[in-house]
Amino acid sequence: MPALVNYGGEDQFFGGGSLCTSSIDLDRLYSMGSSMDIYCPPHKRARVCGPYAVSSYEYEGEHLSSIEELPDECLFEIFRRLPSGRERSSCACVSKHWLFLLSSMRRTEISGEVDNSAKEDKEMKTSPSGDVEMVSCDASGGLEGDGYLTRCLEGKKATDVRLAAVAVGTNGRGGLGKLSIRGTRSTRGVTNIGISAIARGCPSLRTLSLWNPSSIGDDGLVEIAKECCLLEKLDLSHCPFVSNKGLIAIAENCRDLISLNIESCPKIGNEGLEAIGRCCPRLQSISIKDCPLVGDHGVASLVSSASSVLSKIKLQGLNITDFSLAVIGHFGLAVTSLVLGGLRNASEKGFWVMGNAQGLKKVSTLTVASCHGITDVSLGAIGKGCTNLKQMCLRKCHFVSDSGLITFARAASSLENLQVEELDRISLGGVIGVISNREMKLKSLSIAKCMGIKDLLQGSLMLSSCTSLRSLSIQNCPGFGSASLAMVGKLCPHLEHIDLTGLCGITDAGLSPLLENSEAGLVKVNLSNCLNITDEAVSTLVRLHGGTLELLNLDGCRKVTDASLVAITDNCLLLNDLDMSKCSITDSGVSVLSSAGHLNLQVLSLAGCSMVSSKSVPFLKKLAGSLIGLNLQHCRSISSSMVELLAESLWRCDILS
Repeated sequence: MPALVNYGGEDQFFGGGSLCTSSIDLDRLYSMGSSMDIYCPPHKRARVCGPYAVSSYEYEGEHLSSIEELPDECLFEIFRRLPSGRERSSCACVSKHWLFLLSSMRRTEISGEVDNSAKEDKEMKTSPSGDVEMVSCDASGGLEGDGYLTRCLEGKKATDVRLAAVAVGTNGRGGLGKLSIRGTRSTRGVTNIGISAIARGCPSLRTLSLWNPSSIGDDGLVEIAKECCLLEKLDLSHCPFVSNKGLIAIAENCRDLISLNIESCPKIGNEGLEAIGRCCPRLQSISIKDCPLVGDHGVASLVSSASSVLSKIKLQGLNITDFSLAVIGHFGLAVTSLVLGGLRNASEKGFWVMGNAQGLKKVSTLTVASCHGITDVSLGAIGKGCTNLKQMCLRKCHFVSDSGLITFARAASSLENLQVEELDRISLGGVIGVISNREMKLKSLSIAKCMGIKDLLQGSLMLSSCTSLRSLSIQNCPGFGSASLAMVGKLCPHLEHIDLTGLCGITDAGLSPLLENSEAGLVKVNLSNCLNITDEAVSTLVRLHGGTLELLNLDGCRKVTDASLVAITDNCLLLNDLDMSKCSITDSGVSVLSSAGHLNLQVLSLAGCSMVSSKSVPFLKKLAGSLIGLNLQHCRSISSSMVELLAESLWRCDILS
């Protein structure tokens, strides 16, 4: 069995008893001579695979008999009586003809297999040894944490031959528990034949993922449905030939299905989803994206039928309207996670009804992206209706303004994490309004690419501090400058993590109030591409927070020099991740950093530091005791030979150069 289970998928077999190996496509077998069997896949489950040429050899006019001359019916009876999977696996290595004949055998057709299956399944889970252990032969296969065998085939490795080999090789041990096929080729890729082999040989299959299979259609999925009744998770992504027929077969035969993901399947529509809702009472998670035939009828039927257990719903790029949103609002009684994206036909009314229907009280995570129906009014209704909401993400909802955001924040009193991205009607007033809400339990606030945020002159308004906020991320908002940061910083005294990526307008003076007002001690600070930050701000940061700082990212801060490395060395006690990419540091700064015996630096990036040369290599060697990641990309002054010498010293470290 190890020989077949570890089979790499190359077309190498011994044909007709010959010791000659061949590396030949299945399509070319028809034109071969006497040294290779020719296999023609049957249209029905017949034992005779023909037409095929019987392998034979003539020596001095004598005809040598071969077992290959036996008809497939006889070979089948021989194979089914073999004592174990090891023997069947060895036979499958003889030729493709034998391999596909063996792969056409169901587990129940193998003599003694029915009586021993329960015992073997138990052995597979409790004592993964012998043949089963050999499945873990490479990164694409192994044992799952629950004891099931798993296999992942990608690109050119995904072929019918390999799937047949896997099916035969694992059949005696209960077959695969999880199979993933990603991006097969249009020629010699996986077809319905290979999937059918898996279906017959792996009846215990629990998880099947098909991503961009070029030739898999309903016939293969129907075989999976008939033979793999224990299937629990199904992922169909970019499957152009799978239609409602295949999905209905899954629904009618795999009633233990708990998770279904459908993406970019143009032939799957309402009929298939209705069958899933009608026949799969245990369904807990549904994700549908970019399926043009899916509409209100399918979504509404599915959600209403599985309302008692359905906990995760993800709908993106569908032609559904307010009706579907109303059904979700009324019947989503068990939903804890809801994702809605690109629903062009859903209006403000639909989202308002969804929020006011009082059926989403268990929702803790909600993401809404690119939905024109999200307005100030509908957002407020969602805040009131989702009373247990902990995490909210709003992305590209262009009709949401400060008023709607503040109203939502006040209504969603349990909210802990708020992410806002590309909401151009949001201004600094909206951000301040959210932060200064006393009733909120907000722990994390993330704002990105909101072009409407502009600096405001600091006034004498008495605003409440947000004592619960621990993480603040404001990224790539060009109008957010020093005045805005100073105002926000004064309202957040207990910050531990800050991310100000791409805020070109902030300066040392704008950053100082935030640093001075942070009482808890900053742990992670990201100032990447803050072009106006200098050594002064870095020195203030490490002086005030060096005792707690663990991560510091100064990537692209070109005004930062060796003086910052000196300050880091003198003040930081716990720093383990430092990114100085594209900073104006030199070999002298690296020398100072390497001399700090108290630092336990694990990750260091000097990418794009043009003034760091090969002279820094001896200094970097001193960090061998702790360093596990080093980035020297685009350091043109460091020669490749010196990098090789460095790699020998830092043998535990991954070096990018």
